[in-house]
Amino acid sequence: MKNLILQAIKARENAYAPYSGFYVGAALECEDGTVYTGCNIENASYTPTNCAERTAFFKAVSEGRRKFRRIAIVGGKQGEMTAPVPCGVCLQVMAEFCESDYFEIILAKSPEEYEIKKLGELLPSSFSLKDQ
Repeated sequence: MKNLILQAIKARENAYAPYSGFYVGAALECEDGTVYTGCNIENASYTPTNCAERTAFFKAVSEGRRKFRRIAIVGGKQGEMTAPVPCGVCLQVMAEFCESDYFEIILAKSPEEYEIKKLGELLPSSFSLKDQ
């Protein structure tokens, strides 16, 4: 757990957040232990902005990964650390690939201070492949 959070903290260093000033890092662990990291990447027109969580997922999926265990997320303004909750779009992306009662979302302020939620707790009514 601690190592995953540390990887998210490291990924946060690459965040591009000149508009919000809110820097986010994520570390996504696959079933086999492989980790993909991501950071938020903002854009002046806002809509093309991509969250750290989706960056990590898209990197993993683009390399053929489809089974995930957990994701650690850290963020905050420059010089501070909060435990950000993923936005609805990120939660929906997670729901596409992860079981709601299995996949863990680690909301971390530090390697010692964090909270673990199941995907289903944060997105109790998702739309997924099973609904089609």
